[in-house]
Amino acid sequence: MIPTDCGPIGVMICYDSEFPEIARHLVNQGALLLFVPFCTDERRGYLRVRYCCHARAVENQCYVVTSGVVGNLPNVENMDIHYAESAVLTPSDFPFARDGVAADTAPNTETIAIADLSIDDLLTSRQSGAVQNLRDRRFDLYRVDWN
Repeated sequence: MIPTDCGPIGVMICYDSEFPEIARHLVNQGALLLFVPFCTDERRGYLRVRYCCHARAVENQCYVVTSGVVGNLPNVENMDIHYAESAVLTPSDFPFARDGVAADTAPNTETIAIADLSIDDLLTSRQSGAVQNLRDRRFDLYRVDWN
């Protein structure tokens, strides 16, 4: 977790987003926004990252910002082709965008996604939202040992 003037953040790089434990660990440390830079070479790989990032936003009632590589670097091994759409993802609840997407970009386009995010809405959702995924975890079913 990294303290910033916009609130505490966490960073997961690409494949990290496909493991719920990493996001949960960052959120347990106080992160409210998770940033996920990624590099995928085709749509299936991109969708795996995107769907997992959206799941992390719902599970942890946090914002997830994805930023993918577009364009190509000829003559650079494994960097010759990319597929990406960057996005700002939200929990699925009333204060947020209906589809849980605050902003997204067109596929394979060099552009910037911009969204106004409210930390107050996020904290309110965690306390009194329609569903409180983060609060309602079933600790009786598992043990957490981060060591």
